[in-house]
Amino acid sequence: MRIGIVAPARAITPEAAARVQAFAAITFPQVDVVVHPQCFLEAGHFAGTDAERGAAFLEFANDPGFDAIWFARGGYGSNRILGTVLPQLNRAAAAKTYLGYSDMGFLLGALYARRIGRQVHGPMPIDVGRSDGGASVGRALAWLVNRDAHVLEPNLDGRPAAAFNLAILEALVGTPWLPDLTDHVLYVEEVSEAIYRIDRMMFTVGNATQLHGLAGIRLGQVTDVPENGEFGETLEAIMTRWAGVLGVPYLGRAEIGHAAGNMVVPFGAG
Repeated sequence: MRIGIVAPARAITPEAAARVQAFAAITFPQVDVVVHPQCFLEAGHFAGTDAERGAAFLEFANDPGFDAIWFARGGYGSNRILGTVLPQLNRAAAAKTYLGYSDMGFLLGALYARRIGRQVHGPMPIDVGRSDGGASVGRALAWLVNRDAHVLEPNLDGRPAAAFNLAILEALVGTPWLPDLTDHVLYVEEVSEAIYRIDRMMFTVGNATQLHGLAGIRLGQVTDVPENGEFGETLEAIMTRWAGVLGVPYLGRAEIGHAAGNMVVPFGAG
């Protein structure tokens, strides 16, 4: 099996990439993890220019020698290449698995909307820096290599699912890149946002006509919340209220997010 790592948003360091490759070599020696040199480029915030990031993604995605694309890191930027790369994907790209989270929700959502490959919300190579002994990247590799059910988010119940960072989902609403999530359980998580901003983003989700027909909503981890005074309403109350506006049930918490406990959620029925 060959897994290709590309960085459609921010760069990773050669040291982080080497750690991931070493970890994979020990835990899954049958796998060849190939890191595209583009992952180490720097162009301001981004891992290279839009053109460089798009070209690297297309190179690996369209290569039949790779079985999966593992996105290196989030940050911001994958939305800027959607209009360029999506029309250029070939049959080899449609046979791949694509795994990531955070900003990679732009690509996962757009690919899922067009039924190009198999999309998975889960840990990325950048997570090798977490103090969890490699458990995060190990979960991602276990799903890519063995479809190991032990790494799945424990609330998955056989219904179709999709998972997004809330800010990315909000940005997708009203665009052609948001997939049809009818009958799906929607998982959302967030990082570094004040509670009032989560409420404001849920206003968009709760009133999004594109999201009518969901089976329900679950909330993952909400981490690194900035201090912004007392909001006066819990996250559960916020989710329940806006899910009610959308006309779907709030189903409770989930084990996904920008933290070591980020479990795997395949898009669709798994």
